[in-house]
Amino acid sequence: MSDIVYIKGLRVRTVIGIHDWERDIRQPLVLDLEMASDNKRAAQSDSIEHALDYAAVASRLVQYIGASRCQLIETLAEEVARLLREEFAVSWLRLGLAKPGAVAEADEVGVIIERGARS
Repeated sequence: MSDIVYIKGLRVRTVIGIHDWERDIRQPLVLDLEMASDNKRAAQSDSIEHALDYAAVASRLVQYIGASRCQLIETLAEEVARLLREEFAVSWLRLGLAKPGAVAEADEVGVIIERGARS
């Protein structure tokens, strides 16, 4: 399967960070996501029921990330990957999770992970 559904630049504010001051504020995170999807059935039926619904995925991620209180973005990335694989039956994903402003000299810093088998 080589089809991909993607979400780019999803912004969510959440509690994230290791410093005491970070535990009392909400900071922005930016998420880029690619997910394996077999788009043939959705294309044939022209029905959202046969598609990986990116609006539903984005809504769930905004809710989940917004409520999280992880210290590390590495932890949050793993939790998001697990959620997507379990709740949306995503077999493969590539997730970029960035924390703008975390390093003054950089636009953003973050992690990129891939989970699952891309067939």
